[in-house]
Amino acid sequence: MEIMRILPLAHNPALKNTTRAHLLGNDIPQITAEVERLATELMELATRQHFAYWLAVGAILRGWARSASGEAVEGLTLIEDGIRAIRATSGMRNVAYWLAVKAEALHLAARTPEALETIQRAEALAESYDEGSWRAELQRLRGVFLASLGAEEAQVEAAFREAIATAQQQKSISLEKRAEATYAEYRRQKASRSDGRKLRLPL
Repeated sequence: MEIMRILPLAHNPALKNTTRAHLLGNDIPQITAEVERLATELMELATRQHFAYWLAVGAILRGWARSASGEAVEGLTLIEDGIRAIRATSGMRNVAYWLAVKAEALHLAARTPEALETIQRAEALAESYDEGSWRAELQRLRGVFLASLGAEEAQVEAAFREAIATAQQQKSISLEKRAEATYAEYRRQKASRSDGRKLRLPL
């Protein structure tokens, strides 16, 4: 049955690892094309089965792919429309996570000040709605955006340390390693650059 394909498709690893793969130097056109293909298939299935939530998720993921491909205006419109649809159908459930996806898209579109504002909104929502499972990743992304904007070292390091501590408290080994890796890359780039160039950390 088609309905049985929706969850595996929605949780396909290709839809979860795109930004990290892009910033580590992988083939961004190939990656975003695959994400768009999977997101389109998800939307088609959700439309046939009348699943409004998954239709909105597909729109957000398609929007991320468009943003990562350089079509920022169209991509961000899709993401924002998807978030509005999720709020209309499911309230605030998982909105903090999808705001993080929007923040990544803004950052990729060189709109990092807006990305930082968005991730701060996501952190506030995660706190208000007790969505603790996202907190370490939101803190890590805050550190990434602060570093990109050339914020004070103390601010950046505090964000990464919060992310590591939160992941440790939650016993999330993957998020802990991810935060530690980003923090280490920040320290490496910081030590090797004395010319004032902006840092470029992996999402």
